[in-house]
Order: sequence, then C-alpha cells, then structure tokens
Amino acid sequence: MEKIRVLLVDDHTVVRQGLRVLLEAETDIVVVGEAETGRQAVQMTKKLLPDVVVMDIAMPMLNGLEATRQIIRETPSAKVLVLSSYSDDEYVHQLTEAGAAGYLLKQTAAADLIKAVREASKGNAFFSPAISKRLLEHYREAFLKGMPVRKRPDLLTSRESEVLQLIAEGKANKQIASELSISIKTVEKHRQQVMNKLNIHDVAGLTRYAISKGVIEGGSGLRC
Repeated sequence: MEKIRVLLVDDHTVVRQGLRVLLEAETDIVVVGEAETGRQAVQMTKKLLPDVVVMDIAMPMLNGLEATRQIIRETPSAKVLVLSSYSDDEYVHQLTEAGAAGYLLKQTAAADLIKAVREASKGNAFFSPAISKRLLEHYREAFLKGMPVRKRPDLLTSRESEVLQLIAEGKANKQIASELSISIKTVEKHRQQVMNKLNIHDVAGLTRYAISKGVIEGGSGLRC
C-alpha cells in the first residue's frame, strides 16, 4: 500500500517532533520532511512533492497564509491542511479562500488530525467542528442576504505580501533584499507599492495592518 506523504511545517521543533511521532504511528502515513518557515515549506513542497502539507500560520519570514497561496499555485497536487492555535474568522476565511483543504485547531483530538490527513490526501475537505460550524453560518448568512460567495481579490501581490511581512518584522531594505534575493531598488519599489495600495505610509501603520490581517503575530512582540 502506498503511504500518504506528509510535510510538516511549524517553527517550533517540539511541535514538529510531536506531530511526526503521532502521524508515523499510523501504517499508511509517512513524514517526508519538516520545514520551520513558510519559505522553506514552499521550496520543500516543490522538491519532495508531498500529498499533504500540515501548515502552521504564525511563522517568521513567510507566514502560513502566503505559503499556502504559493504552494497551491506552484505545486497544486499538494493539499494544504492548516493546523493552528488561532480560530479567528479572519484567519479561517483567508486560508479557505486561499485554497486550504482543511483547518484544524491545535487543541483538536489526535484522531481528527489523522482523519484530516487521510481526507485531504483524497482531495476532500476537513475542518475542526467549531470551524465547520462558523463557516457554515458565514455561508448561510451570505446566501440569505443574497450576497454572492466568491473569493475576494487579493489587494497585494504575493511578493508584496512577503515584503509587508518582512517590513512588519522590523527588517531593513537591505535585509529584505537579501532574504528575497532581489535588489534593494526592487525592495523600495515593492515597499512603495504596498504603502500606496494600503494607503499606509509609515512602518508602525504597516505593522498594525499586518497584525490585524494575521500576517504576523500580535501580542508577543515582532517575530524575527
């Protein structure tokens, strides 16, 4: 029997180790790799071609939301399953619109995660019960109000979202250029486009926006 190939993505080593032990106790699942940033996740997905990517949201350099978008665009055969401690509607809606196959809370039962991996590998969706209930309510309300349920156009491009996160994490233009392997001039151009599109023209404002949209974590300082 061919095993379900899983890539684990979380910036906490102990979480990845726990997930690996849990999943590999199953005879039909194998963990083919681990990534600690969203950028590593995108690269490793292209290289390893896993069936399922178990993705955290809050990670430095490139968050889970943008990593999910890039994986689905660049490696559409991989199904992204979000496993997060955040249950905010903003996170849930953005990730389901980005194409995630499922969304589970880290507090979820181990059996739910194993079932979710199996369902995602078959191309099915799987959500924690609390998330399913809220999604259903959201779409029901939209239907009753006669609002079309469709994906919202992304305000920022993928590259602009990356630049926004790095700015909000306190990185200087030179550091951003090095991280993204682009010129400082190109960083400055993206930075200006982000400010113009969002109509926010200072770093503090961009940081507040990034926190409000789940691009970086709030409450515990900036992630570096």
